[in-house]
Amino acid sequence: MVIKKYIAETEDEAIALARDELGSDAVIMNVKRSVPKGIYKFIKKTSVEITAAVDDAPQEEDKPDFSKLQEAIRNQEPYAAPDSKAARQEEQREKLLQSDQIISEDLDAESVKDPVKEQQAIEEKLSSLQNLLEKQVMHSQDAGEKSWENPEEKEEEPQDKLGTYFQLIRDKMLDNEVLEEYVDQIIQAVETGKRKDWTLDNILAGVYQKIILKIGQPHLIDVRTKKTKYIFFIGPTGVGKTTTIAKIASTLKLTKKTKVALITSDTYRIAAVEQLKTYANILGIPLEVVYSAEEMEKTMDKLKDYDLVLVDTAGRSHQNSEQIHDIRNLLQKVPDEDKEVYLVLSATTKYKDLVNISQAYSKITEYFLVFTKLDETDTVGNIFNIRMLTGASLSYATWGQNVPDDIGKIDAQKMTKQLLGGNS
Repeated sequence: MVIKKYIAETEDEAIALARDELGSDAVIMNVKRSVPKGIYKFIKKTSVEITAAVDDAPQEEDKPDFSKLQEAIRNQEPYAAPDSKAARQEEQREKLLQSDQIISEDLDAESVKDPVKEQQAIEEKLSSLQNLLEKQVMHSQDAGEKSWENPEEKEEEPQDKLGTYFQLIRDKMLDNEVLEEYVDQIIQAVETGKRKDWTLDNILAGVYQKIILKIGQPHLIDVRTKKTKYIFFIGPTGVGKTTTIAKIASTLKLTKKTKVALITSDTYRIAAVEQLKTYANILGIPLEVVYSAEEMEKTMDKLKDYDLVLVDTAGRSHQNSEQIHDIRNLLQKVPDEDKEVYLVLSATTKYKDLVNISQAYSKITEYFLVFTKLDETDTVGNIFNIRMLTGASLSYATWGQNVPDDIGKIDAQKMTKQLLGGNS
């Protein structure tokens, strides 16, 4: 989201400035009138400052056709891309860069997006949320409170109505399992700028902005690398690490000019090794099995000609310090500048356990956050909570078993909408 301020003599002129620079999709987040007082009223003119924002998310494009790959996976057969010519690769590359896919070629350029995605995207989201809250206000006032007044028909909002707006938004976030302390932080940050002429739209836009800023931009795997980079996936058992790796490896292999290899240290589960071996055979990429941290250096030497190596680690109990120590030994075999670590968590795990897991792994490494099984829960509050608790950047989300589909980057705007009840 791009957020800027504009100052002009009138509100219309300020809005025109915003539309000229940000485009017709710009949303007016806040309006502040400045009236000179005292002697200054004779030498200064009244001015209006507006805060405007525009959605910078990329335009949704058709994803590459993975149907043949999925058929090969079902049949456990080798898969060959239909056309491996350089022109075809470049076409796929350009298509991916324009789409809402999961890999980043330039993390510094993540904020440079196609400005035409979903015209009036933010307006529509705010509108749907506002309509939802307005209906609740009307319902509560039908029980004997003051009848509904259109905010646009009145210049000033009664303080009790503003309190109702904030309370409804607060309740929605709590219903979506956002911790009360984080809800209060957001509400208080917006309330500090509260004015008498604020409407529900102003308040909702302010809360919307604060949540998006706290979620932040997702951290995605950067395929630009001058030497081999190791991408570790850690986390408890049963969260879907192996399937997540298969999805990312498939996308890297089939839509990027990336030489990718796999390593698994999950020798405790024979099924996990066989599962990853099946994907590796289908994709035609190497898979190395590492039985101890000491074997890692030898394996790294074998894979030195590859761009990215995805490492599947054994699921470990956060309550077992010895098992966590084994993960740390494995991670330490790769220099910090040559690796990234992704902690994979299930969105269905209860918050207390998510706290314990994330804190246990925080003791041994820094990490980015991947959340799986979004299709198995109706709330995303815990994702927001863990982001706030750990300070770790969110990255990917998965919502099914289909390889290489059912994965994407975490969308801050969609999550914000859901946290505010816009999914209702």
